[in-house]
Amino acid sequence: MMQKAIDAHFHIWRQKDQPWLVGPMVPRIFGPYEPIRRDYPIGEFLEDQKGSGVEKAVYVQTNWAKEDFEKEVAFLQRTADETGWPHAIVGYADMTVDDVRPQIDRLMQYRLLRGVRMQLHWHETPAFRFAASADQVIDPKVRANVARLKDYGLSFDLQLFPAQMKDGLTLVGENPQTNFILTHAGMLTGADQETTEAWKAGLRTLSAAPNLHAKLSGLGTFVHRNDPAVITYIVDNAIDILGADHLMFGSNFPIEKLWTSHAELIRAHRDAVAKHGPEAEADIFWNTAEKVYRPV
Repeated sequence: MMQKAIDAHFHIWRQKDQPWLVGPMVPRIFGPYEPIRRDYPIGEFLEDQKGSGVEKAVYVQTNWAKEDFEKEVAFLQRTADETGWPHAIVGYADMTVDDVRPQIDRLMQYRLLRGVRMQLHWHETPAFRFAASADQVIDPKVRANVARLKDYGLSFDLQLFPAQMKDGLTLVGENPQTNFILTHAGMLTGADQETTEAWKAGLRTLSAAPNLHAKLSGLGTFVHRNDPAVITYIVDNAIDILGADHLMFGSNFPIEKLWTSHAELIRAHRDAVAKHGPEAEADIFWNTAEKVYRPV
């Protein structure tokens, strides 16, 4: 029987709510994105993943205007109330303000909120940058605000490149009561030895924190294709370094829809995980996400 799955990282949107989908095209880590400069409603996602074995899904924030952080979560909660999907929400909060608690207090009224994400990744390649600086992950305000998440029982989706993972361990390590989820398995940008060794070293650094989990999501981000060999390489090393019980599957749809179907994507992930045995399959496709995000 097919192992049932939780998709721990997907998006839906209305184009009008997304400044980055309305404004001019700019270089992004996933390349040209004209085909997704449109609405991507929950009905299309459900059609895309039909027959995949996905029974629950976790929505992750999509960079609405900062001041609309509550509107985003309200839209997703309303979508869930109407359709039954998604089953958990990762919203946005600005962790650079003096005190994030007023924002979190507003978000907590939505019953599916499970965590927040503010993208902190920075890279020397300009098109890969998002954060204001490489060390924003240990900015004093960011650290103070992330420390407040434990009082709400919320997780933090941590998006970093390997060169930032030492600082990432500082943030994760000083918040042992909070679950951190490394987005896109630490964002491996290339296949050359220097890049892959730096990525593995970064994962080993973060593996010191038992409250660190990682998503096997967005694995086509830098190659702009669904590449089973790339997926297998990342899966094998992530299991070896972090353990299957700290990993979870995410489709990153509709970003990955730029180059593949959901069926082809999840098949490549299932094939890569299968050789590690049924316990690994259960952890990666269900147990870890169930534990961390508590989807209803």
